[in-house]
Parts: sequence; structure tokens; C-alpha cells
Amino acid sequence: MAHAAPFTAPAAEIEESWIDYNGHLNMAYYNVLFDRCADHVFETVGLTEQYVKDRGLSFYVAEVHVCYLRELHLGARVTATFQLVDCDEKRLHAYSELIHQDGWVAATSEALYLHIDASGPKVAPIPEPMASKVAAMCAAHAALPHPERVGRRIKINKKCNCSPRHAS
Repeated sequence: MAHAAPFTAPAAEIEESWIDYNGHLNMAYYNVLFDRCADHVFETVGLTEQYVKDRGLSFYVAEVHVCYLRELHLGARVTATFQLVDCDEKRLHAYSELIHQDGWVAATSEALYLHIDASGPKVAPIPEPMASKVAAMCAAHAALPHPERVGRRIKINKKCNCSPRHAS
């Protein structure tokens, strides 16, 4: 199976109920758009609602880091991309971008997904044939440049006297 590199989800339009009191897309809905993209990706490797029901297995998000770069407003059309940066037998490390219809990046998301056996719940190996499909996607995405925003951390780049940890 050939995998698009990166995977691009179908376009979506910013909905009125997603707009906050500042007049732009509420931060939570950036995550909704990234999550919908991931759902499309997971369908391509076999993670469907039926898979979850039949096997009791699924992917859960363990960690996510979103960078909000530009505001989105009502009616804007966006697409989300998904790049599998790394994977092993139980985990996926992904990078996504939310791209405005005019071509600029509105936000980025870095996420760690765990394959979960819900009977535990506990982390579990990804079974075949899904494991082979994930490995093929990871190989296809390995040809992409490493995203600059992957591996970022939240910090203030200066010392301040605002917390006891920084006091002299």
C-alpha cells in the first residue's frame, strides 16, 4: 500500500460554534481538526470503529504539544497534514500542520500515540496487518524533512525572579 507523504486530510471549514469571544478559532478546535486528521490516518492502517469493537484495541494520545502560529476565523478552509516521525511496536510519534486555504501554517501539533489494550488498560503491541501498514507509512514519511518544530519544549529563555526556583 502506497502512503501519501505527508498524509493530507480532507479540507474542513471553521464553524461558527468554534469561534471564541476573541473572534477567532478557540484553541480546543485546533485539536479537533488535528484529531480528525489522525482519525483519517488511522482508518488507512485499519484502525476503524469495528477494529476497536472486535479487538478491544485502539490508539490513545499520551502527549500532545500544539503551537498556535496564526489565528483562524469563521469560514476559513483548512487542511491538516500528518507525518509519522517515528514508530515502534507500540507507539507512534506524529507531527501535523494545520494549513490555511491560502497556504500558510496556522498551527502545528506533535503527538505521541500509544496502542492500547482496553481490557487493562495497558500499552500493547500493534498486531498484523496493522503493524506492517504502520511500518510502511513510517518508511514513506522517513523521506520527508525532519520537522523543525518536533521536540520543542515549553520554557522561558530568561531568568526571572517570578518563582522561588529562580531566586538567587
